[in-house]
Amino acid sequence: ARRRRVRPTRVAPVTLFLREDREWLAPPPDGEGAGGGEAGRVLSHPAEAVREALGRRGASFLRELVAETGRLASEVEDGLWELVAAGLVTADGFDNLRALVDPRRRRGEGRFRAARPRHAAGRWALLAPPPTDSPGGRPARAEAFARQLLERWGVVFRDLVRRETLLPPWRDVLGALRRMEARGEARGGRFVSGFVGEQFARPDAVELLRIVRRDAGGEPSVRVAAADPLNLAGVVTPGPRVSALSGETVDLLAPAAPAGAAAS
Repeated sequence: ARRRRVRPTRVAPVTLFLREDREWLAPPPDGEGAGGGEAGRVLSHPAEAVREALGRRGASFLRELVAETGRLASEVEDGLWELVAAGLVTADGFDNLRALVDPRRRRGEGRFRAARPRHAAGRWALLAPPPTDSPGGRPARAEAFARQLLERWGVVFRDLVRRETLLPPWRDVLGALRRMEARGEARGGRFVSGFVGEQFARPDAVELLRIVRRDAGGEPSVRVAAADPLNLAGVVTPGPRVSALSGETVDLLAPAAPAGAAAS
């Protein structure tokens, strides 16, 4: 696998998930899939030192990690942020992440509850790697993702999920969708025009698309913020991309053409 450096960034996404979903959400150890695995990560020396210290001590506070590694507090903070961005470390509270993101909070210069020095944050711990002998293996993980995509979008096709970073190979997800169609849990067909490849939908989503198409009035039917995941402008619809950081809104028109039904 191509090894890449995971660099800390102040805009690294933070993920919340149920503990019982960790098994199928975590990238596989072999690095297969768009998100890559542990084999594709290259960590800095401070991050490796923090990782080894957490492996020896278990869950630890920042001051304990500073003493264990013998490094500066700023180096340990950078190492923790790098491990967080790599998905290797978890915190037991939001204050841990706030202390890393906000320099004023690290120095205890805030007001009220924010006036806490860096050692006041909670503990850090390594995320256990997902078991390699989980029931079902790759097919079970692909089916879990297929179910999640159908729940989220209603209609699923390859171009729609191209940006997913944790998604298993599309061939595995496609096989899971075909099995779900055979069991009557999903519908296969041509629901959105302008895209090649197989498409699948939830049965209730197909009925909703028919209702929206029948009752189309030509006015904006849904208005969402640019940061909403439903902002698919320039992704699956023609036209320029509307940045999620722009602060603008996006109007999803009732489908005068079949392609509009996809955004709805």
